Amino acid sequence: MIRNPSSQSGPVPQSARSSQSRPPPTPRSASFAPSLRRRTTGTPDPEAAQAARTEHVIVEEIAEIKRYEDFTTIDWVQDAARESLRRKARRKERAGFWEREGRIGWRRKIAEAYDAGQAWIVVTLVGAAIGLNAAFLNIVTEWLSDTKLGYCSTAFYLNENFCCWGAESGCPEWKRWSSFWPLNYFLYILFAALFSWTAATLVKSFAPYAAGSGISEMKCIIAGFVMKGFLGAWTLAIKSIGLPLAIASGLSVGKEGPSVHYAVCTGNVISRFFDKYRRNAAKTREILSASAAAGVAVAFGSPIGGVLFSLEEMSNYFPLKTMWRSYFCALVATAVLAAMNPFRTGQLVMFQVRYDRSWHFFEVLFYLIIGAFGGLYGAFVIKWNLRMQVFRKKYLSQYPITEAVTLAVFTAIICYPNMFLRIDMTESMEILFLECEGGHDYDALCDRDNRWHMIISLAIATVVRTMLVVISFGCKVPAGIFVPSMAVGASFGRMVGIFVQHIHESFPNSAFFAACDPDGPCITPGTYAFLGAAAALSGIMHITVSVVVIMFEITGALTYILPTMIVVGVTKAVGERFGHGGIADRMIYLNGYPFLDNKEEHTFGVPVSQVMASQVVSLPATGLELRQLERITNENQYQGYPIVEDATSKTLIGYIGRTELRYALDRAKRDQMAPGHAKCFFTSTSTNSDSRTPSTPMPAVSFDTMSATSAQLHVDLSKFIDPTPLTVHPRLPLETVMELFKKMGPRVILIEYRGRLTGLVTVKDCLKYQFKVEAHENPQQDRGLEERQERLWGVIRRAARAVDGGLGVLRRRLGFGGRGVRLASPTNEGGGGLRERERERERDGGDSENGLEVELDERVRGAVR
Repeated sequence: MIRNPSSQSGPVPQSARSSQSRPPPTPRSASFAPSLRRRTTGTPDPEAAQAARTEHVIVEEIAEIKRYEDFTTIDWVQDAARESLRRKARRKERAGFWEREGRIGWRRKIAEAYDAGQAWIVVTLVGAAIGLNAAFLNIVTEWLSDTKLGYCSTAFYLNENFCCWGAESGCPEWKRWSSFWPLNYFLYILFAALFSWTAATLVKSFAPYAAGSGISEMKCIIAGFVMKGFLGAWTLAIKSIGLPLAIASGLSVGKEGPSVHYAVCTGNVISRFFDKYRRNAAKTREILSASAAAGVAVAFGSPIGGVLFSLEEMSNYFPLKTMWRSYFCALVATAVLAAMNPFRTGQLVMFQVRYDRSWHFFEVLFYLIIGAFGGLYGAFVIKWNLRMQVFRKKYLSQYPITEAVTLAVFTAIICYPNMFLRIDMTESMEILFLECEGGHDYDALCDRDNRWHMIISLAIATVVRTMLVVISFGCKVPAGIFVPSMAVGASFGRMVGIFVQHIHESFPNSAFFAACDPDGPCITPGTYAFLGAAAALSGIMHITVSVVVIMFEITGALTYILPTMIVVGVTKAVGERFGHGGIADRMIYLNGYPFLDNKEEHTFGVPVSQVMASQVVSLPATGLELRQLERITNENQYQGYPIVEDATSKTLIGYIGRTELRYALDRAKRDQMAPGHAKCFFTSTSTNSDSRTPSTPMPAVSFDTMSATSAQLHVDLSKFIDPTPLTVHPRLPLETVMELFKKMGPRVILIEYRGRLTGLVTVKDCLKYQFKVEAHENPQQDRGLEERQERLWGVIRRAARAVDGGLGVLRRRLGFGGRGVRLASPTNEGGGGLRERERERERDGGDSENGLEVELDERVRGAVR
């Protein structure tokens, strides 16, 4: 049963907590304004026009003070209703303005055309900015990566490619740092540590949200989850500066995933300059989807692939209008990038290649092997990277800079000896994709006498890079997983291609190779590397169509669409055997974000009454005093309150958002100094709801007619409630309710039985029940996992203690007396200090990483099994 809100006390019900946020500094709501009821309109008259203008002012004032609180969900239904009313009111206001000014001709048409064309102006500006930023990042990243190996003697700002431009035999202008290779090795490690330290320091000091890839968070943001600052200007700046540093440090991270993040940040920042998007979350979502498409387009040089990626992976709502704007934004961004020509080759990406040789049907066997590898690679990396994320949150969250520097140094130490790990991953893919014909050879990659050495080196590179991706993705620097995965797949594919080429040359007359031309080369190892990259990318992200299109646009080889489809299909089939969803979906699951994936289908077989919250704070339509309403809103942070007829009948009348309620109460107190004993009414006191002149002359609109001296002052709040909230029957299947959340996007759905309010349900309630069902159907034991993590943490502490001791000896020998800068290692915590702080944070209900109150914390254990 529903208790009277005035007697509500004790702890907040768990289900009711699902629709609240952390206590904000000011009592503002994250809910959108409910639809404001309007009078019926007939022939225009001054009174109706004045009412429309007054209503428009109130809507604009509420929109101005309304800001979504952090980690809350946008109510798309109420947002659409509010935007419709705002648009109608503004249209009437503009019509009145033009009539008053006497300018009904071409000026009005220009104004209306500008308002209608703002979307195209925004996507054009966003696309141009994304293209310029991508060109800048490509140039800077390549220069920093080459700086670790040497410098250009003629111009220090040139990378090795530009420094040696046009050189046919050798390149005397490009010089190594020293002729003594151990010194070069040391400088390589030193530069890696310096770049990673700079990137991690910038992220920690200025924009913590700039860390990582950001794709999982952006999927939630586009779906309606609010994360303030994640798409802000500071995040855009630090992401753009820190990304080249992180890539150049040699960490096994890529820039293609973060390119989507900074592209969406660009779209958000630019759209905020336009009033049409600053106050409308639904319109902003269209720009964010288009920006995500442009980010992938400039990352891979694939505009159509970018649009399909945004459709397949990023957006849960992608109408035709959004697709067309995404296409245009990706087109502009790609055109600007092509005009900038950052590689001076006419290519949009470094690893863009062309294949002129066809494939043979006997190679399908090896394509199946590559596809199976992609599925196994994705399953392996997802499983162990999630375990690494849990370990990182539990033990390493206090040491983001030390972790990044340590990973960079460790990566540089083990990668320098291998020719394929030493160079930048994008450059290595360019080498592995190329055909052997045409003079393209890197360290005897195409030499027949060096074939087995290349196979061993590529196998080592595949294994080492896979392990580095597991431990590196998720550290606190701008980091993606697209290119590292593609580099792993390319090395494995090239290894398979060289092996197949060796078999063909060893048995040229075999019936298996009967389709080969006896006078020319038959096997192209570069195509195997290309297919391996596609398989690994599909395996880690669980995307299919967009991968095929991206790889086709990269190569331009129409003949290899069928092999790519075969490989990606096998990868998808193998990957689905080990779990649904790519690493971005698993990270959403791990972090407990309220996100319902459209790709998932459930059959629970239970009504919504088993999931709903039956203890709900509701407000009676009449009888509450102003001070009682203030006390209720101060005692909790609910984002809205159901309105019932009275505490006995519980007949549902409507729903009011917290912002609208606070706005009305503040206006009543501030403008008319209404006393605390004033009675508040959520139902109109008018005897005729259709009359344009109610008995109480619009108290909820202007507040100007309220008497401050009346003993029984009535505050009419009826204009601020939503009289038609989304309600369902208690016996409605839970699957149908989840589809309503997915398709319509409300924050809360009220449960009504014969007009009586019986409860409410939110997205988090559905997710909690879903997790309980999955945990019950798939019981797992993870006691050994925590023990292994403790042992690993002990090894790290002992290693850090040994490094601290060695640095202490060195400082004493250098005369520092043991003082100075100490390594910020876990040994400074005295053993259990970090775990003690972790327990304190758990008691406070906070998340040490981003401040999110994760109510689905059980997912952490379930996701890593």
